[in-house]
Amino acid sequence: MRRLIINADDFGLTAGVNRAIVQAHEGGIVTSATLMANGRAFDEAVSLAQSRPRLGVGCHIVLVDGTPLLRQTTMHSLLDPSSSTPATPRFREGLSKFAALALLGRLAADEIEAEAAAQIGKLQSSGIAVTHLDSHKHTHAFPQVFKPLLRAAQSCGVKAIRNPFERIRGSQLAARPSLWRRWTEVGILRSLAKQFREAVRQAGMVTPDGTFAIVATGALDDRLLRLMVRNLPDGIWELVCHPGYNDADLQHIPTRLRESREQELRLLTSPSTRDLLAATGVEVISYRDLAAWRADK
Repeated sequence: MRRLIINADDFGLTAGVNRAIVQAHEGGIVTSATLMANGRAFDEAVSLAQSRPRLGVGCHIVLVDGTPLLRQTTMHSLLDPSSSTPATPRFREGLSKFAALALLGRLAADEIEAEAAAQIGKLQSSGIAVTHLDSHKHTHAFPQVFKPLLRAAQSCGVKAIRNPFERIRGSQLAARPSLWRRWTEVGILRSLAKQFREAVRQAGMVTPDGTFAIVATGALDDRLLRLMVRNLPDGIWELVCHPGYNDADLQHIPTRLRESREQELRLLTSPSTRDLLAATGVEVISYRDLAAWRADK
């Protein structure tokens, strides 16, 4: 049996992203979304989610490219020392420096756990039944991050988390040489996958067997999606997507994903995509289904 969760990241980023996610859910194949507690359009996203009970809503933990919920005095290792002030603390921009610090063991686990719990708690206090966790730019691929995230999830009663390790063969990218470098970078982290799954098991939580479209973020098109779906192994998998509108609000957000968000929206709402899933026998589920299904095993 092949099952696929289609999760839209960045819920709450802008009103245009919110609108696209709702459209991709109601008129397309999106089954779950992850909400940013510090997103500019957070309140609107909460309202939209509460009126759509079939949409599984998780927390998109932000530890880079954003502002913390907790006070600066408790967040020394996570903040960008060159740009943060007491009035406007900021996380580091981009993943490179964060990744280096994570691999060197220089990020404070208690800070990560506290900030993650604060972000989850904000969703829950707003009336969201948080179904799962993932992280902005997949920062929880690193043990120094996923371990405190799992503790935060346990303390908040969240049972599921994204498996941030990509399942894709290099042959599937043969016609897309621009993605080879990213595929290599993501592949290096696969050595951490076994440790991640064991930590999830010990935490009593559940996770999919892996993800698709992390490497293809910003470049996902019909051809790549068809290759992924047709080569989907048995098990439960997640397709990561970023639908949105490249509108004026998005222009004020530091993100490389602009035109690609609209391309993904078209793909996610295309009748041919739904037909593809049906023709290949792939069952589409949500993160809420994952937690319930694996609880019975």
